[in-house]
Parts: sequence; structure tokens; C-alpha cells
Amino acid sequence: MRSAALALALAVAVACTTAAAALTLRAGDILIQAHGGFTPRALPRDRDAPISVRGGGRISTVSGRLPPRLTTIAFEFDRHGSVDTAGLPRCSVGRLIATTTRTARRLCPGAIVGGGYGKAQVKLPEQAPFPVSSPITLFNGRPKRGEPTVLAHAHLTQPVPATFVVRIVIERIHKGVYGYRTRTEIPRIANGAGIPVAGRLRIGRRWTHGGRRHSYLNARCANGRLQARGEFGFEDGTELSGTFLRPCRVRQRSTVARRRGAG
Repeated sequence: MRSAALALALAVAVACTTAAAALTLRAGDILIQAHGGFTPRALPRDRDAPISVRGGGRISTVSGRLPPRLTTIAFEFDRHGSVDTAGLPRCSVGRLIATTTRTARRLCPGAIVGGGYGKAQVKLPEQAPFPVSSPITLFNGRPKRGEPTVLAHAHLTQPVPATFVVRIVIERIHKGVYGYRTRTEIPRIANGAGIPVAGRLRIGRRWTHGGRRHSYLNARCANGRLQARGEFGFEDGTELSGTFLRPCRVRQRSTVARRRGAG
């Protein structure tokens, strides 16, 4: 279900080193409410350390009507961090096509980097809207042009059984405080009758490779906060954007570590 992409973006999710704080965006009748955080909040100042990100969001309207269909999501992420995939197994779109959630997770268990759920409302002609939902699983995908990718998988049982896989490229950029960018085109659900409305995710994975511990997400507290900027485009031409901020604090090195470094 393509609400998987909504959840991933609102969680600041593809995950590039930061997390969304509480934020409300409004344009006309449309409201976007996003929330989230990362752990641990105390991080080194001058080197990356492992983190996990959680977050989510909801799209609604002031009038109570269904919002227009979300068509694009773009995020720019804080440059003070990194995505590490060294030695992490990969999954492919081909392996995930036409699979249920259980089957997908069984086929690529070592590539899972996060998960959550997504919700949508489906409005068919001459019928009242009805809700649909699906678990979401995030897999480490094969790099594209040398950039890491995430595959967001969801399986929908109604109005007809369908599996959706969203590939999201984590692109490196150089734009002030921002060092990463993702952009997702949201395909149509049920021929356009499905409207993504909510989702949430938790992203984080740690493993051992080559005798060393690795973390999928890493960050440092270089200036007291981590941030991201999101842009959301809708079928009716409405565009919303906002900056997500979350404070961090510097983690002091232990006395033992400082003595070892001095020696």
C-alpha cells in the first residue's frame, strides 16, 4: 500500500540521520500532523554514533472531508550523520513482488531495517469511504548509482489483494545543513480511489560485520539539533513544506576513554 511511502517520509524515515519533532502544516483545508524522535538523544559532537528513529504522521482536513490524494513526498536531511550498510544483506524488488507481509519477511529477514504500519481511506463510486491498512516492512535494497536504497513493502487485502513495493533512494547532497535527499512519487491506490491518511515507523538495525559492530542509522550532535525539511505535493496542486527540528545533547567521553586517547 502506498501509504507506506507516506509513513516513511513522515517518520523522516528513510532514515538519513534525523527525526521529526511535532509539526503541523496547513494549506487551505489540508492538515498534515507529524511527530517523532530518535534515541539516544545524547550523541558525540565529532563522530557518528548509532541511533534509532521513530515517527509518523496523519493527513486530514479542517472540513472533515477526505483530503486530496498525496502524489509526491520529498525530504532533505541533516548532514551530521550517515547511513551504514556495510555487510548488511540486501533485498530486491523482484523478490518482494506479489508477496504477503509474512512471505516478504521470510524471504529477506537479514535485510529488514525497520517497520510499522500504514492506513488509507478508499472511496469507491456510490459507496461510503472505508479504511484499509497494512503492516509496513523496510528492507535494505540494492544501491542505485552508488546510493543506498530502502524498499518499503506493504500488502493490501482489500478492495482486492495487492502488494506494493516503494523504492526510495537516499541521495547524497551538499546544501548547507542538509546532506541527504529522498523523493518519492506516490502511485495510485485502487485506481486513485485510495487516499493515504496515516502511518508510523520505527527505523534502526544493528549487526556485526568483519568483527565490528554496525548501525544502519548514525548521527552526531554537532550544533545541538538535528533537522529535516519536508515537501508534500497533492493531486489538486496544493503543496506544503516545513522544517522538522529535534534537539540533541553532546555526550561526553568517559574518563577512561579520554585517558586512553591521551595515551
